[in-house]
Amino acid sequence: MKTSNNRIALNFDDTAEVSVKGFIAPIEYTQYNFHERWDALANLRVTEPEKRYSSSVFRAFLPDEAVSVGEVWQIEEEGVLTLLRQLHPNPHLDMHIDVGDSRGLWACLRAYNNELAHVVFRIHAEFALTDGWFTPSQFAGHLVIDRIEDKIVFFQMRLPDGVMNFDVNWRTTEEGWERSIIITDIGFCPQMELRAGMETGVQDFKFIEAITEEEAAHNLILCFYKSQQIHWVSLEEALKIAPVQQKPIHAISIDGPLADEAC
Repeated sequence: MKTSNNRIALNFDDTAEVSVKGFIAPIEYTQYNFHERWDALANLRVTEPEKRYSSSVFRAFLPDEAVSVGEVWQIEEEGVLTLLRQLHPNPHLDMHIDVGDSRGLWACLRAYNNELAHVVFRIHAEFALTDGWFTPSQFAGHLVIDRIEDKIVFFQMRLPDGVMNFDVNWRTTEEGWERSIIITDIGFCPQMELRAGMETGVQDFKFIEAITEEEAAHNLILCFYKSQQIHWVSLEEALKIAPVQQKPIHAISIDGPLADEAC
């Protein structure tokens, strides 16, 4: 995990208000057409398209102490639940399936200068639907703070793009079944997002210290999955390395991702 030695405190004015816009686009695709067969999924829409919050809600994303670039910290749950309710009235951070080490809410200081601080974060959450659950692959986000005026410049929490970026569990009774069962599907939602402010183009700023977004994302993913601590290589590369290092090959074949919840 890449970090620096210099530490800064992150803060902003709690008395200000922030207007947040919420978006949920219609489900575009599911493998077994649940988005056409299941009303709760077909009609999944944002609860409140726009809502004003006290800045104090966003304090959940700030560390309690000074941090260095690359350092990670846990996000406070209640503030995140407050924001997620703008998307859907029944968010949950305790995943309904016991998936071991993938629960959590983590943030990382990516960059700073005398004017701005850029925090990136990753949250795993899900929504309780009528007769089932909607589980996003993750919520990835940005928080940009104006350090001079102590205000939030930009906030985004979104479901990332992907061929499949969510899964669902539906409790239903199909024709010929004697009792209800839970069936599973995966699919693609083109937009599920909370956003406030104007995107600043932080990549264009000259920072005193910074790591890339890819490095910050790696620091975050290590907080969720022990499997990401493994140095994975392709089978072709393993066949070249194994004789040189005199090590056996451990091969794994999977039909879903190891690094998010869309599986």
